[in-house]
Amino acid sequence: MLLCPVRGCHLPLKSEEKRVVCARGHSFDVARSGYVNLLQPQDRRSDQPGDTADAVAGRRRLHDLGVTEPLLRGIGEFVRASSKDAVLDAGCGDGFYLGTLAREIGFDAHGVDISTAAIEAAARRYPGCEWIVANADLLLPFADGSFSLVMSITGRMNAAEFRRVLGDSGRLLVAIPAPEDLIELRGAARDRTARTVETFAQHFKLLDQRRVTTAADLDADAVRDVLHSIYRPMRAKPIEAMRVTFSLDLLLFNPRNRS
Repeated sequence: MLLCPVRGCHLPLKSEEKRVVCARGHSFDVARSGYVNLLQPQDRRSDQPGDTADAVAGRRRLHDLGVTEPLLRGIGEFVRASSKDAVLDAGCGDGFYLGTLAREIGFDAHGVDISTAAIEAAARRYPGCEWIVANADLLLPFADGSFSLVMSITGRMNAAEFRRVLGDSGRLLVAIPAPEDLIELRGAARDRTARTVETFAQHFKLLDQRRVTTAADLDADAVRDVLHSIYRPMRAKPIEAMRVTFSLDLLLFNPRNRS
């Protein structure tokens, strides 16, 4: 299922002891925690792309507090994945959504993110899934039609690649921040649903949509974690405990026929 990421190659990668290798000899080590880094030098814009270790740790603490549990439940009920599904989470972060649902449902789970810190955290917490460091904005290192469900949860929006790796009868879940998401910290946002549907229109048609919203009373440390996780600058005034809204618009798509 995995493909070699080297430019001009893209041959299947086969697992050997502590590495994956293609027929041309391109080899990638399996990290101690179990993930594989397939990110190529030309596919990154900085030495440490993606989420920082601080952002990953902040999100993990929020997950562990149970703040995002209602969002997880809303996603799970909406997509209704089964143990027969092969699922890709593109831009998976620390793996909370994919890893938790995979443990509960038992599907074949694969997560991709450009952040090594995020994938390291995912691999340590959810060893039963496959975790890959790669740039999902460019090439997903998987064979055509590998998945029955692709998820992008406040993550990547690479419509062409999502369609390529998704089977003809598969589904795509795109979760985007709703207008009231974190409204107490960053103010009201625009509704992004129409623009997102347009982004995917060439390759997908909208099947269903739903909004899932929750709120949590956070202490000052948890509010600080939220700010770290969304890269908002720390406030000039002291950070205080407050009630914070979390809200996602869930869009479920079917793939259009391949041209």
